[in-house]
Amino acid sequence: MLVNTIRPLSSFIFALCLAGSVHVQTPAPPGPDLTSVKNKDGLQILVAPENTQPTLRIILPGHAVSDRSIEVLFPEHVTVVEHSGSASRHLFLFRPGQAGERPPWRRVNRSLEYQRDLPGGVHLLARATLEDDGVRFQYEFTNRSAVSYDMIYAVTDPRLTSIFQDIRLERTYVHHASGFELLASETPSRLTMPLNEWLPLRYLASFTWPIPGQRVERRGDGITYYNKSRAVDQPFIATLSGDRKWVVASFAHQTGNVWSNPELTCQHVDPQASLGPGQRAVLEMKLLILRGSLDEAFQRAIQQRRSSR
Repeated sequence: MLVNTIRPLSSFIFALCLAGSVHVQTPAPPGPDLTSVKNKDGLQILVAPENTQPTLRIILPGHAVSDRSIEVLFPEHVTVVEHSGSASRHLFLFRPGQAGERPPWRRVNRSLEYQRDLPGGVHLLARATLEDDGVRFQYEFTNRSAVSYDMIYAVTDPRLTSIFQDIRLERTYVHHASGFELLASETPSRLTMPLNEWLPLRYLASFTWPIPGQRVERRGDGITYYNKSRAVDQPFIATLSGDRKWVVASFAHQTGNVWSNPELTCQHVDPQASLGPGQRAVLEMKLLILRGSLDEAFQRAIQQRRSSR
């Protein structure tokens, strides 16, 4: 029993020292978030938790992290054609939900990236880098097999909803030598067509590929394919927000065509490359996200395309 003359605080400290097993622990500071990056203006990319397969969510400044206005399948699939072969095959195909193995994400400066081995002896390093005006997506393929691939490509699939969704393609533009034009300008009937007749569809405009002779194709997959009759002069496709204050635009250094599935309001400018044994190929596209005009996005795309890969 302690005598009353000992000060209570001193007695408490003395008892702790004698016990030895009791200690005061300072909480460790939280570690860095390895699955999100934010730029100086508040634009943010983060790994979407609802899918095991690689999905990124892009958050506009001031919006909640739960906002799904811009989600990107990274990639939606990886496809190859072997040398002297005519049939393409998937090395990777996205599946939603918690199926499959989650890749080991890591954060490197302003980038989120992961690596994985694909079938066919192909190794993939996928990197998404947050820039001041959007996100740059890059795929680095290394062929560790003896197989020669005449073609390999990864489909980056940005899907736009909420303020960007454009089911009737009334705010989705491409650029011709004569200037901007709606991607679906040659199908004015789409504005009054019942949705079950309009959807599902893909609307395509050639860049380097020949323009298909058939303007409307109804294939066995139940999807209608609309082909624009004139080629675009830049590998660029853009969608304005409903209030026309924001623009989301995709561009690449090179691609065969640009296209959209308006039900998802996705944008595609997917480049391709060949990949021989022991070789490395890098494919890249940029998603511009601006609070500004269509013309401003286009001028940035032209300027940045010169240094893109």
